[in-house]
Amino acid sequence: MTPPDTSRRIARPVPLRESVYEAILEMIVSRSLAPGQHLAEAELAATLGVSRQPVREALQWLKNDGWVELRPGYGAFVHAPTPQEAEQLLSVRSLLETEAARLAAENAAEADVAHLRELWRRGVATVEADDRDGIVEANAEFHRAVTRASGNDVLIELAAQVDRRVRWYYASVAQRRGARSWDEHAALIEAIAAGDTEEASSVMRAHTEETRRSYLAAAEEDGVDAPDADEFENAR
Repeated sequence: MTPPDTSRRIARPVPLRESVYEAILEMIVSRSLAPGQHLAEAELAATLGVSRQPVREALQWLKNDGWVELRPGYGAFVHAPTPQEAEQLLSVRSLLETEAARLAAENAAEADVAHLRELWRRGVATVEADDRDGIVEANAEFHRAVTRASGNDVLIELAAQVDRRVRWYYASVAQRRGARSWDEHAALIEAIAAGDTEEASSVMRAHTEETRRSYLAAAEEDGVDAPDADEFENAR
């Protein structure tokens, strides 16, 4: 039997509620919509140029995915993560990316290292410009590049699953971490370029731990009942 010719099929447009979901989620991740902020359907609809129905559907979807809280009688609010939630995610991130760094040092090609150096230059430029959104995106792209250089497809997929939430948390400390974060990235690049798996693992572990500590410190300063930064480390 001759297989059907699929080359003429018309691509289906993305459902409006999906586009609205992605737009609102990006505003949450970038912290244009802050944790705890009330989400008024009418205002979001006006901002996005759509009716309230796809906004309502997107908010329900975002609630199901843990980004939004729906409070009866009060409406929708951006979810405010607890320190425990952040700790759990950032700890998993550390495990994944420490292994990614080790494998990158083992498997990265010269082109991968050159790409990391270019991303580092872009990242430093965003810090010098004090561009928070640029810093967050540059940081995310750098870490994605390290993971891709690992050559492990399963690891790449797992890291992608936590990427957005890591960006969300990192946005609150991007400027606090500033140039120090990119100094750590520079050290990581050198370890990967040298093929030093132990050093690459050590640098990435220390780097992700510093981000974890910075986030907990920022949460505590903002009045969140954050646990001692060493509490979870000692419990592992």
